[in-house]
Amino acid sequence: MTELWRLSACELAAAVHARRVSARDAAYAALERLDAVNPRINAVIEHRPDEVLRQADEVDRRLASGIDVGPLAGVPVTVKVNIDQACYATTNGVRLQKELIAQSNSPVVDAFIKAGAVILGRTNTPAFSYRWFTDNQLHGRTFNPRNRDITPGGSSGGAAAAVTAGIGHIAHGTDIAGSIRYPAYACGVHGLRPTLGRVAAYNATTGDRPPGPQLTAVSGPIARTIADLRIALAALSAPDLRDPWWVPAPLRGPAAPKRAALCVAPNGMNVSREVSVALQDAAVRLRDAGWQVEEVADTPPLREAASLQVKLWMGDGYEKMLAAAIEEGDPGALTALRGQASVAGGLDLASLSAILLRRATFLRQWELFFASYPLLLLPVSGEPPFEQDLDRRDSASYQRVWSAQMAQVGLPFMGLPGLTVSTALNGTVPMGVQLAAGRYREDLLLDAGEAIAARGTPPAPIDPV
Repeated sequence: MTELWRLSACELAAAVHARRVSARDAAYAALERLDAVNPRINAVIEHRPDEVLRQADEVDRRLASGIDVGPLAGVPVTVKVNIDQACYATTNGVRLQKELIAQSNSPVVDAFIKAGAVILGRTNTPAFSYRWFTDNQLHGRTFNPRNRDITPGGSSGGAAAAVTAGIGHIAHGTDIAGSIRYPAYACGVHGLRPTLGRVAAYNATTGDRPPGPQLTAVSGPIARTIADLRIALAALSAPDLRDPWWVPAPLRGPAAPKRAALCVAPNGMNVSREVSVALQDAAVRLRDAGWQVEEVADTPPLREAASLQVKLWMGDGYEKMLAAAIEEGDPGALTALRGQASVAGGLDLASLSAILLRRATFLRQWELFFASYPLLLLPVSGEPPFEQDLDRRDSASYQRVWSAQMAQVGLPFMGLPGLTVSTALNGTVPMGVQLAAGRYREDLLLDAGEAIAARGTPPAPIDPV
């Protein structure tokens, strides 16, 4: 019999529903896998085995009583350490919050539990969740299971590393500028950034965020199969009155033509040969699946959107963020904030108003684009995954890192969804592509993502190198 931790979430949930295996068996397998490989990658920074088994026993008890436990019955999942889980510290990777113990769950945790999932552990993030690299002074560094010399991504690097190494079947991540999509890309798995308002969010420990992050940050899933992303999105989309941005949008939108635009270098973005090859390969796979793929010279604004996104995210409270980073003393967080000082510093009411006006204009342009091309195929990053700590080497390297991420950073400015699909390995370095679509059209992303993934080698859990 296949080891339970190797199964997809869909396969495991079906087995638990059918009573072929118990949720406790699945929890034991997940805990054993965590113990076996987590010391090599430091993806999960806190877990409580007794609590994990108690959750699994509750799933089994409800199943034995004939109660519908939900679509993720008994599936071990991980949650990022920047969201509230009752009785755990919401550290966000900083020593300043190591005693910030949550008294209640975030909507994400509640949605997972309502769907029958078992919360296996909490995953690492860079300090304050700022960087494309996952390292902090409280929990330490997370390593990429495929190659220790390259980043596992950030800020959901622990989440992507965990699911890549078979620690849990689905990982929760957050994405304000690429923090789901880039870790999935770097670790060779799949990651979905949902539309703003699709997945409810709220942390009682820290209260409401400033308006800029509220407009751009989302939670979403990382997994080894597109089908697992689909089932995770359905679970995480549960209503929650604590989030005024939540929208009761259907998971399946109206029929749309299978027509996609391919843009290899949006807005003049510098793209490496490896990235271009991956995009052309994905376009071939889509065509083989019956999609009409047309290469276009450009897209609606992404470069300016990325610049304004950084200003809206970091500028809305920049001085307070910088003061906290100085107090924490984390070198990576200080590099990230000081590197954006010229963009994010000095945001005032007039600037904020102008940014929001541009946001409305850009969103209109993008929705009109998606009326012609329901799907867009574009880079995740302009380069293959970076070597560890490239952003801290010097100012030129810092700018190189952020410039390569432009296509990821721009989409959240409009609140649009995006999907990273892993497509290949270049030696031990993963490659992948990004898909984008209109608001609340995650169904189109997942349909196209399945078509691309089905024509390649599906990611499977690996033993860390």
